Amino acid sequence: MTAFPTEPADRATLRLAVLDDWEGAAGDFVDWRTALPGAGVTLFTDHLSGTDELIARLTPFDAVMLMRERTPMQAPLLKALPNLRLVVTTGMRNRALDVAAAAAAGVLVCGTRGLQWAAPELTWSLILALARNIPAADASMHAGRWEPAVGMDLHGAVLGLVGLGRLGEQVATVARAFGMKPIAWSPHLTAERAAACGAELVAKHELFATADVVSVHMILSDSTRGLVGAAEIAAMKRTALLVNTSRGPLVDTDALLSALAEGRIAGAGLDVYDEEPLPAGHPLRSAPRTVLTPHLGYVTAGTFASFYREAAEDVRAFMAGRPVRVISP
Repeated sequence: MTAFPTEPADRATLRLAVLDDWEGAAGDFVDWRTALPGAGVTLFTDHLSGTDELIARLTPFDAVMLMRERTPMQAPLLKALPNLRLVVTTGMRNRALDVAAAAAAGVLVCGTRGLQWAAPELTWSLILALARNIPAADASMHAGRWEPAVGMDLHGAVLGLVGLGRLGEQVATVARAFGMKPIAWSPHLTAERAAACGAELVAKHELFATADVVSVHMILSDSTRGLVGAAEIAAMKRTALLVNTSRGPLVDTDALLSALAEGRIAGAGLDVYDEEPLPAGHPLRSAPRTVLTPHLGYVTAGTFASFYREAAEDVRAFMAGRPVRVISP
């Protein structure tokens, strides 16, 4: 925990809690003392998940900044914080934050913009790491061994995109630069939209059955939870890779673990999980042929600069009575 009071706590105009600064980076991108004169700012680098723990921590604060989807703020927590007047979330959409409940509790919600290329860049990092066995090769070299492994050719391979929005489109653009053939499916994707992104619209089963790499780029909702389930994974080639940089619950974790254990797919690259942080003893941590990263999709200097600076702007505008980037229910 780091505190940046510009006034004594009992004289501060506003008390702000910045949650889940796991990287210890919030103080690197904003000078909180000068950005929010008259406020008291406390940065928390740990993570609390229990409602009672969060109530105890946040009760003194007038405002809370959330790093998107790390700490949920649902109705029971929002109703239990008597001093809370403002919640700032990174991004303009946070499915872990109940905006309607915040409005009912008289709490204003504001957001920030972000960068659209960070997650596609990480997607390609995972694809390349898997295709060329880079983590295992690196560990081998550092251990003093020389153990070359036969990698996968991307040129001429088929990339299956589950979702072809702004992020999926960027992944498709890079795929073509590698000489891959992008194909795509989502529930409402049209052939015209796919063609405009340089991809071919195919049926869902065909995508999983023919792709050499499947990459997931969907928004999590009730209708998309478990979208990549046992049937989809069973349809994949034994030589195919699965990459998920969107949201963990889009993929059935148990089905994926079974496929990896039985060698029914060649590997998986994951940046997102059903539970985050991923518990130390989670089976994914010991699953074979995986490359795992701790939800790094948006963790870049450019993205954090945008997140934290605009969050400070949101708080400053709120203190001045002229809120910006307001998110309505």
